[in-house]
Amino acid sequence: MPTTDREAGSTVQSVDRAVTILELLALHGEAGVTQLARELGVHKSTASRLVSALERRRLVEQVEERGRYRLGVGILKLAGATNARLDLAQEARPVVRRLAGETGETVNLAVLSGGAALYVDQVAGASSLSTYNWVGQHIPIHATSNGKVLVSELVEPELGRTLGELVAYTPATITERTRLDAELARVREQGWALATDELDVGLTAIAAPVRDEHGDVVASVSVSGPTFRFNPQRVEEIVPLLLAATREISAHLAHQPALR
Repeated sequence: MPTTDREAGSTVQSVDRAVTILELLALHGEAGVTQLARELGVHKSTASRLVSALERRRLVEQVEERGRYRLGVGILKLAGATNARLDLAQEARPVVRRLAGETGETVNLAVLSGGAALYVDQVAGASSLSTYNWVGQHIPIHATSNGKVLVSELVEPELGRTLGELVAYTPATITERTRLDAELARVREQGWALATDELDVGLTAIAAPVRDEHGDVVASVSVSGPTFRFNPQRVEEIVPLLLAATREISAHLAHQPALR
């Protein structure tokens, strides 16, 4: 059954109140349901339901004194994920900057975030034609080189859940799962991905994986520019530079490549 405007409004209000509870606990350190209800301007039973939902997610926890709450360990987990992304961006920044200088093109660093590729850093090269900043943007997985790299080693059912619906953004977008599976197999085999006109007509990007100490793909670096400039010879020139850069970033993350 479709969600009504009234139900949607109620959900948004509940989310807003739950976030306010987290902010109040961050401000006061500890607070009881009665105090939270008073500061929210809601009935005590409403505040209690919100606190219980947050407690189930371990975002708040009850202290020894009955009826009082504080921020829970779930907050630390969320903060840790954010810090990890910031650390990754800082670690990769010199390499990303150098790669942009070597290629003259725009270089992006991305991580997997839910069902999208989240761009966490960007450096524009001297030849870049666009000044659009992708940092903070969630980009479709199946239509981008970064996205293909980030999911290239996922297996079912996680892969299917992460991909979701394969929406067409241009005539070149891959919207058939069998074709995408074949594309991901190619990415695994050659160690890099290519997307030409798949997200935006006239845009081509090449991406390669960044791995952690376990060898898992934790990020992706891409070099992108106008399609007319990314002919096969140009792609062949960029790929070794890109692979060298991602290997260097991976080494900073303590990844040791397997001996062949």
